[in-house]
Amino acid sequence: MSRIEQIINEMEEYLDGCKAQAFSNSKRIVVEKDVIDDMLVELRMRTPEEIKKYQKIIANKDEILSEAKKTAENTIYEASKQKEEMVSQSEIMREAYAQAQQLMLDTEAKAQKLVNDATVEADEIRQNAMNYTDSLLEGLQDFLAHSMDSMQTRFTAFYNQMNASYQVVSANREELHSKVSGSDEDSPESNEEE
Repeated sequence: MSRIEQIINEMEEYLDGCKAQAFSNSKRIVVEKDVIDDMLVELRMRTPEEIKKYQKIIANKDEILSEAKKTAENTIYEASKQKEEMVSQSEIMREAYAQAQQLMLDTEAKAQKLVNDATVEADEIRQNAMNYTDSLLEGLQDFLAHSMDSMQTRFTAFYNQMNASYQVVSANREELHSKVSGSDEDSPESNEEE
């Protein structure tokens, strides 16, 4: 298990262990910002190391292919040399020539198989590295989406509380204004004018 996977697991365990926010459903939790920030910093630091590790694996593909090609070229060269030596000999060597031809065909087939196998193996390594990197990024993406949802929920709750307070203040002012307007009508000055 890589350090990035460990960090993601630690984040999940930390989030699972966080307490639910007071007066909210179980989806809202209280987290310590410093703890999450520390985990995110370490995750950011580790991600390039993991990617370099898999880039190195992918780079090894070229070495595998290069080695396979060298082996194939050497084998073909040796078979070709053998073929030329056999052809230059006497009539008895005709059979040897046929065998050399077959050897060269077999060698070329083996060399091609080596190249094909190396290509398939390198492609599998590359695909596995890409899949692994994608799964790490998917975990990080899920974590960030969860964090954004949590923040949005908190913001909505805060807004609703502020709106409720605003409504109470507005209602109190209206009630105050209606009492002030009503007392103006009952004042002695208004009675004298009548």
